[in-house]
Amino acid sequence: KFEHVGQWMRAWYYPQDGETMAEAVNREVLAARTTAGLLDASTLGKIDIRGPDAAEFLNRVYTNGWSKLAVGRCRYGLMLKDDGMVMDDGVTTRLGKNHYHMTTTTGGAAGVLDWLEEWLQTEWPDLQVYLTSVTEQWAVATLSGPNANKILQDAGIDIDLSPTSFPFMSMQNCHIGGLPARVFRISFTGELSYEINVAARHGLALWTHLMKSGAAHGITPYGTEAMHVLRAEKGFIIVGQETDGSVTPHDLGMDWIVSKAKPDFIGKRALTRTTMAYDDRKQLVGLKTKNPQQVIPEGAHAVRDPNQPLPMDMLGQVTSSYYSPNLGYSIAMGLLKGGHSMRGQTVFFPLLDGSIIEAEVVDTVFFDPKGERING
Repeated sequence: KFEHVGQWMRAWYYPQDGETMAEAVNREVLAARTTAGLLDASTLGKIDIRGPDAAEFLNRVYTNGWSKLAVGRCRYGLMLKDDGMVMDDGVTTRLGKNHYHMTTTTGGAAGVLDWLEEWLQTEWPDLQVYLTSVTEQWAVATLSGPNANKILQDAGIDIDLSPTSFPFMSMQNCHIGGLPARVFRISFTGELSYEINVAARHGLALWTHLMKSGAAHGITPYGTEAMHVLRAEKGFIIVGQETDGSVTPHDLGMDWIVSKAKPDFIGKRALTRTTMAYDDRKQLVGLKTKNPQQVIPEGAHAVRDPNQPLPMDMLGQVTSSYYSPNLGYSIAMGLLKGGHSMRGQTVFFPLLDGSIIEAEVVDTVFFDPKGERING
C-alpha cells in the first residue's frame, strides 16, 4: 500500500494475505528490531555540494560546526530559517576535501535547495560553492536490525563491517553483489543500520539481491508507517510533524546541536530574542497513556483539567502517536506549553466522542535510552 509524501508515492506498509494495517505495521516494526528490516529510502532529498568554501557554507546554514568534519564521516545537522525556527534536518557527509553529500527530508528537498541557492546568490556570492540536486540519481535501500551485517556479508559486500573499521556515522565506497555503492552507517531506527546508495538504474537489482540474501535471516520490507513507529520509539523528530514553523531547537530539547562557539549561522540572532526563552513556549515531550492500549489521536489537544468549562485552556497538541509492539504500549510525542518542566505530570485529551484519554508526561526516548543497540 502506498501513501503520498511530498511529490512522491512511498510504500506505506506491506500487508500479507488477510492482514490489517495494524497487524502488518506491528510485524514490520518487530522485524526491524529482532531480525532485519528493509526500507526504500530513495525519496530522501539529496544535494551534491562542491567547492573550496563548502565547509564554510555548511557552517553558516547549519546550527552546529562543520569545519572539522573528516573525510568519510557523517554528521546530523539542523537548519533554521532566519527567524530561528527549525526548517529542515538531515545527515551530511564529507566525501572529499571540497565535496559533501547532503540529505534532506523527502518533502523539503526542493525548498531546501531553493533556500541554499538564495543565500549563495544574494547574500554570499563571494563563496565558491556549487549545488546540484541528485535526489533522483541515487536509489537508497536502508537495511536495519541485528542481522544487517550477516545479510550484507551474504550479499557479497567487499568491505570490513566491524565497528572499528566501519564506525557509526561514517561512509564507505564498496560493492554489493558487484554493484558499486556508497554505504552510510547512519540510523533512523536506533538499530545497526546501513543506508545503501546505488545508481538509480541499479535500485531494483539491489533490492532484489538484498531480499534474496536476507531470506534466511528474517529480512522484512517495511514502509513509512513502521519507519515512523521505529523513530518515535527513539524520540527522533520528523520536521513538519514535530515542527510547524514555530518551533526552535530549544523547544525540541535539542540545545546540544546549537553551537556556542561559532560566530554566526542562519537564525543565530533570532534565537537570542527574549520571547525564545519564555517558560510557556510549546516544548516537545513524550506521552505515555494510562491505558497502554489506547492510542491518542494525532492532533488531539491536551488540557490539565478535563472538567473545566468551555472554552478549555489548551496546553498543546499531539504531534506523533503510535502503538509500539516492541514496548507493548502506546507512545506519543506532543508540543505542550512549558512541557520540559512537566515531566511526571498527568494531562488529559478530551475527544469528540466524549471520552477522555489520560497520559503521563515522560521523556521523548521510549526505547533503548542509552543507545546500546546501534552496533547490533
